Amino acid sequence: MNMKTVLVLLVLALATIFALVCVLLTRGKGPSTCKHQPQEQEDTDGGQSLVFADLSPEEMVQVVQYLRGSLGVQLVDASRAKPSDNCIASVDLQVPAKAEVLQFLDEGGTRPPREALAVLYFGNQPDPNVTEYVVGPLPTPAYHRDVTVQRYGGTVPYHRRPTLAVEYQQIAEVLRGQVFPTAPSFMRQVLEYDGANLAALTATPRGFQSGDRITWFALFQNVSGFFVHPVGLEVLVDHSSLDISQWTVSRVFYNGQYYTDMVQLESAYVQGRVSVQKVRRAPPGGDFSSMKPRAPPAAPFPLQFEPQGPRYSVRNNYVLFQAWSFAFGMSVSRGLRLFDIRHQGERIAYEISVQEALSVYGSNCPGGMSTRYMDSSFGIGSYTSPLVRGVDCPYLATYLDVHCLAHSQFPRTTKGALCIFEQNLGSPLRRHYSNLESLYYGGLVNSALVVRSIATVGNYDYVWDFIFYQNGAIEGKVQATGYPSSSFLHGDGLRYGNRVWEHTLGTIHTHSINYKVDLDVGGVKNSLVANDMVFEMTQAPWSPEQQIERPRLTKKVLDTEDQAAFRLQSKLPRYLYFAANSKNKWGHQRGYRIQISSFAGDHIPEASSMERAISWARYQLAVTRRKEEEPASTSIYNQNDPWTPTVAFTDFINNETITDEDLVAWITAGFLHIPHSEDIPNTVTVGNSVGFLLRPYNYYDLDPSIYSHDGVFFTSEQDPTACDTNPIACLPAAASCLPNLPPFSYDGFRNT
Repeated sequence: MNMKTVLVLLVLALATIFALVCVLLTRGKGPSTCKHQPQEQEDTDGGQSLVFADLSPEEMVQVVQYLRGSLGVQLVDASRAKPSDNCIASVDLQVPAKAEVLQFLDEGGTRPPREALAVLYFGNQPDPNVTEYVVGPLPTPAYHRDVTVQRYGGTVPYHRRPTLAVEYQQIAEVLRGQVFPTAPSFMRQVLEYDGANLAALTATPRGFQSGDRITWFALFQNVSGFFVHPVGLEVLVDHSSLDISQWTVSRVFYNGQYYTDMVQLESAYVQGRVSVQKVRRAPPGGDFSSMKPRAPPAAPFPLQFEPQGPRYSVRNNYVLFQAWSFAFGMSVSRGLRLFDIRHQGERIAYEISVQEALSVYGSNCPGGMSTRYMDSSFGIGSYTSPLVRGVDCPYLATYLDVHCLAHSQFPRTTKGALCIFEQNLGSPLRRHYSNLESLYYGGLVNSALVVRSIATVGNYDYVWDFIFYQNGAIEGKVQATGYPSSSFLHGDGLRYGNRVWEHTLGTIHTHSINYKVDLDVGGVKNSLVANDMVFEMTQAPWSPEQQIERPRLTKKVLDTEDQAAFRLQSKLPRYLYFAANSKNKWGHQRGYRIQISSFAGDHIPEASSMERAISWARYQLAVTRRKEEEPASTSIYNQNDPWTPTVAFTDFINNETITDEDLVAWITAGFLHIPHSEDIPNTVTVGNSVGFLLRPYNYYDLDPSIYSHDGVFFTSEQDPTACDTNPIACLPAAASCLPNLPPFSYDGFRNT
């Protein structure tokens, strides 16, 4: 070590000592460490919320073992099953019937039996099909019953089965081992193919009519962010046969031209009849698509912390936060869901859940132009990703593991895949500064509880939030990020998007998100009421020769499901609310208002042969009678057979009366995305957020947040710096601790 280095180290040491002395002199002592034990809250649940709890890994194992020993057929592990095998595709919680649950929760009835719903593929039988079994009671199964016909009105044909991960692997092996070798010159000279440098992305649906299982696969450079590295080659694979050896490529597309197969493409290339657009080979890191920061780390970003520990509690699947309580869970196919949501001890909603995420793409390439992704078929819950502390959620959030069984006979645990945190939103929930007559300030910080999961389904990452505010409002929100899907830029491609790199067309597409909101406002029986406004002309009473235009309240009870089905681009009454049979102190029906935030693109034309499969997206809001036989707006089987949909939401709407009934609101929010250069390397969440609010509307006698412990009020005659007057003045002492940050850890790449 030379003298210069020694001097530099000495200066740094002295500076550090000086800084510590300054802290001691200014504070009188070093900063203490914050508490991180949750504040004690009364547990009013008593374990009742476990009726909604996700299956544990141990329960999943018991279900698999029971089915393997009870069905009398050989079950192959789904992770290695051939289409001609029998296998367990997924196991999830079978949510009990609402009437049984309410009898248990509200009237002290018997706890409903705990059951699982297992989806099985039976490919090894004369008439292959998909069968759904309810298995119970857990944790020690003793019975199973086939509920397929009960749920869907008939058997589920085998071609409708969602595609297992292993089927994509089998298709990749066919392409690698049998298809690409038939065009050796083209693959080597044009694409520099080495057996591993191409990645394939599936299009869906798979064909044009029921029974088809014919899929376009677009090829990309196999680098980081491959979704925006198209090479111009796409292949149409017919994998409808249960015999993998019979799978074939029935059409090939390259740079605007179609060929019968790779042999014809090879022949045309060798003869010089192929218009070649050679793509520069990208490095493994992806080059322009890399998410590696282009700047070095600097000062840390701001952190929120809880000086006296979290003000919420999480016990199993039950959350308490101030006046709120609810149970949470994760559906394998649909993702995040909440049950028994209560405010001030009174149930507001029985269920709020994600139903579907739909994307409809346009392109002049076959894969892009035929893509309509229905993500529940892939599994929104099963693709819930591990969360990165401090980025995906606040550093000090509560992180919970998620367990699921899908595409394999073994449970999989995703560490830290759900987070819960209280967030100071940095603005007042309400406030007023009075400088007229009396002089005072009154306000309340907008601090809310957030429950979050993030699902990465292919190229897109969906950030799912449910947010609980102190005024009794609930927000459901989704933010979209991840990579835009893309096509190879050729011909009239700019009619279908923007050029975002040399050969990359960011393709136009829509996002539509559907939610189920089962509100129980002041009880199970509700009506739907619409309030709005009109201007009316009236004579000024004090000056009859003058006229005044004044807004007047309009009110209408929507009596039928047809009246309560609002088309996507139609005018929605600005105040729509579920009304209870009870009234507040001022004589108004107690209600909860539905307020939608959406800028959706157009819905696919109803003349389309597949539109009924996604007919929920016709409506920004539809309110129907709640029925146990209508648990979801769509089906996981709709993706691979949208032409004969297993569930068609439009059939739910049949003009039944909805006055004083148990009602469900089906809410659709979405946005149009035309990718642009700023979507490279990938899409940001800013501006790509949609959802809904549920807001109390005459439900209370006054704003319930007035009872929040966070309120601030002082007058001109009081000392605002005194702690007993203004709790904010206590913060320098109450929040003078340093947060005890847990060490960073991440298990997201284990077993992938």
